Amino acid sequence: MRVFKKRALSAAVSSVFAASGSTTVWVLPAQSRDPSFKRKSALSKKVSVAALLICGPAAMAQTAPEGGQNPPAGGQESALEKVIVTGTTSSSRSLLTSSADVTPISARDLAIKAPRSTDDVLELIPGMFVEGTAGAVSNNYSVRGLQGGGQSFIMFEEDGLPILYGGLNPDELFSNDITIDHVEAVRGGSSGILTVNGAAATVNFISRQPNFNGEEGSIALAATTYNERRTDFYYSAPIASDLAFNIGGYFDSTRGTRDSGFTYQTYHVKGAIKKRFESGGYFMLTGKVGDQHDPYYADMPFRFGANGKPGNVPGLDVLNDNIAGPAFGNIGVPDSCATGNCIRNFRLIDGIHANTKQIRFDLELPFNEGFSAFAKAHYLDYKWDFNGVFPGSGTGNAGLTTASNYLSGGANSPIAGLLTAGAAAYPGAAQFAFQDMTTGQIIAASNVAALNALNGNGLMQQTWLNHQLQTGYDFASNFGARWEMTRGNIANSLTVGAMFFDVWRTNDQSAVAHVINGVSPQSHIYNVVPLNSAGQVVGSLTDNGLVSYGDWGQGIWNDKAESTSFYFNDEMTIAEKLHVDFGVRYEELHDDYFNGNTATGPVPSGSVGSGLFPVANPWDGTLTEFKTSHSKTANSVGVNYVLTPNFSLYGRYAFGFQMAPGGGSPAPDATSVTLYEGGLRYQGYGLVGSVTGFHTTFDNQFYQFPDPQNQANLDTFKADMRTTGVELDLDYRPVQYFRLNAFGVYQTPELSNGSINGVSMPGFDGLTPQHTPKKLFTMTPEFLFPGNRGELYLRYKYIGQFFADSGDGLSIPGYGVFSIGSIYQVTSKLKLNVSVDNLTNVIGITEGNPRQGATQTSSNGYFYGRGIAGRNALVTLTYSF
Repeated sequence: MRVFKKRALSAAVSSVFAASGSTTVWVLPAQSRDPSFKRKSALSKKVSVAALLICGPAAMAQTAPEGGQNPPAGGQESALEKVIVTGTTSSSRSLLTSSADVTPISARDLAIKAPRSTDDVLELIPGMFVEGTAGAVSNNYSVRGLQGGGQSFIMFEEDGLPILYGGLNPDELFSNDITIDHVEAVRGGSSGILTVNGAAATVNFISRQPNFNGEEGSIALAATTYNERRTDFYYSAPIASDLAFNIGGYFDSTRGTRDSGFTYQTYHVKGAIKKRFESGGYFMLTGKVGDQHDPYYADMPFRFGANGKPGNVPGLDVLNDNIAGPAFGNIGVPDSCATGNCIRNFRLIDGIHANTKQIRFDLELPFNEGFSAFAKAHYLDYKWDFNGVFPGSGTGNAGLTTASNYLSGGANSPIAGLLTAGAAAYPGAAQFAFQDMTTGQIIAASNVAALNALNGNGLMQQTWLNHQLQTGYDFASNFGARWEMTRGNIANSLTVGAMFFDVWRTNDQSAVAHVINGVSPQSHIYNVVPLNSAGQVVGSLTDNGLVSYGDWGQGIWNDKAESTSFYFNDEMTIAEKLHVDFGVRYEELHDDYFNGNTATGPVPSGSVGSGLFPVANPWDGTLTEFKTSHSKTANSVGVNYVLTPNFSLYGRYAFGFQMAPGGGSPAPDATSVTLYEGGLRYQGYGLVGSVTGFHTTFDNQFYQFPDPQNQANLDTFKADMRTTGVELDLDYRPVQYFRLNAFGVYQTPELSNGSINGVSMPGFDGLTPQHTPKKLFTMTPEFLFPGNRGELYLRYKYIGQFFADSGDGLSIPGYGVFSIGSIYQVTSKLKLNVSVDNLTNVIGITEGNPRQGATQTSSNGYFYGRGIAGRNALVTLTYSF
């Protein structure tokens, strides 16, 4: 540990607060800029720096650790008097004195959670609703009553920089692994000042830092009951007294929680070299590379039972089965030859395939008299190739009907238009039939018994093959300076900085096709064929099962965006007890958008089949440029008052916004959100807890969805939203060997001034926004083994009832999930972690069919939703040295 002599505290603090803070330091009250740390509790205790969040410019106060990683933060070790940097730019604020709503998530918390995906980590944040049912990536999450089904106003960061300015889900280019030391989050408040597009929350994944004292390393072997095998590794060592490095990452092979018949391979590797300066500053260079394949799970069919609860469709296990299978492995889809490929292959065998390369630098320079400067930047190059099936996206719930209805024609047939076109194309046809593209079996419309026996349920559906390729780069930077000073009873910290982002994306979502397939595990695709009077096939209405091409998705476009932000954040302590914080950020976005122009034309030559419909919206090889510019200013003010050394109250106002380049259209104007919050924090008698009330005001909230009648067109739903709620977060340890952790939220979201495509819809007023539950809570009692050997825990997570649509037509029942697990320290270096999730095999749904429209209903008791996985286990063995 470094010893601090008589010098400016700025240099001392800067040398202590490492990027992930992996040492323990003495707080020196005589030099502290924050007089509240002169109280006895701060004088007599060591202060762990484990509970630090590098939130935007806060990372400037961080330098290299002297030794290994921090002891785990969280629980009783995260007492309110501990120094934090979460949602603050001051170097000496604590949870007790902060005016931001902060959640530190320690390595221990992560081990107990045993997340199956990166987004699972977010379920440790009070008030965060995570729709973690898409698989390892591309999940939805929302917070504080903001509408679910997306990721609005929430920013993922890695060591204080946004993983991605906007566009893709950040979890598709970043994965939580062994190189991450801990995770911390701030909700509302200063989040919209210290980062972009994160007015509601910032979630920061904080990396392990190179070790300057000696070698350290870990290797973790993990296996699951759904055939995932993963190896994580980490190693760090000094090169010289002021130079150190680390390297780590993981290799993974998985079938996914819902087996499609394919195995997906992934690797991520990250390495860093860090140079520390005698003044207390540092320079660090980091490189990352990744090649990731993941399965994707969209909606699947459910049926309401007699008890009104969702359950299995006959022949389909909604907890474990996958509609997609080998029949979807590699399908040639006719496309415009202007793309360079007349046939564009949809490849479920690849799933979601992301290639990433990133280089990054971090610089910290402390000066005299409380001044310090910081700079950090990354350049991320990526290729993201999405191959996922979307059952029910076109015709919605009405498309989930009997095979007999499909072939009968008329109002009950979802393919009535196709059959009408088929009758005109083949006037000699006596009837139509399904042809199984896997087995070759022909089942005529007249063979009702065979149709009713298909898949054990007689049902058919339509499924879209969503193939979207994006390539691009993301340059992000954050730089500035801080001045900290103390004069009498006033301590002040002022940070001034700038953020610059340069983003380029190309998009190809052309010729997205849909097929007719069965309702069964790893279902088959069916061709629709005409039969003559002798029962012989005389043609084809579909192209090897492809009904249409190009009538879904965003087509071809490119986008070049530049964002510049200027900000300041000031934090003041008055007379040891009163803390006043305020900040402002101004952002300008310049977007240069190029939209692909379309032309009419026949199915390109080289098609593998002979469907009746031509490629819709084919690209003609040209682009039309649109330029837009927008600017907005965010501001926030917070006040904290320390009543006693273990009790404080705070309040915060924040006006923030989201400004991201458009996806499939020029960048729209910024959408704004106003948040009010206030809370109490207490520590004592084995309890560490907080209660926070909040109110969210969100005007002109909008989202787009494919028109249920014409999937090539996007409809726009817009409304104002108000949410009032209360969050509870507590950790209680009444005796040595027992601990109870509990957190949750109750909120009342409500819509007003609703419209669709600019037409007023007063019927939406007073309704609940889609995908937004009113109740969320998690309780985890833990039995702690003697001798710090580990623990046994039981977790109960409850997701309240919500609606699949903004019209509140389709109610999704609430559900509770039990998990059980144990962490056991076999030896001082060997640790075993066993986790069983969804212990009771409960059926839970996180969304309906978001592509069906603003109003939804079930059809004959059937509907689409995205279900949680059934009971599964994860076992991890970790060796550390």
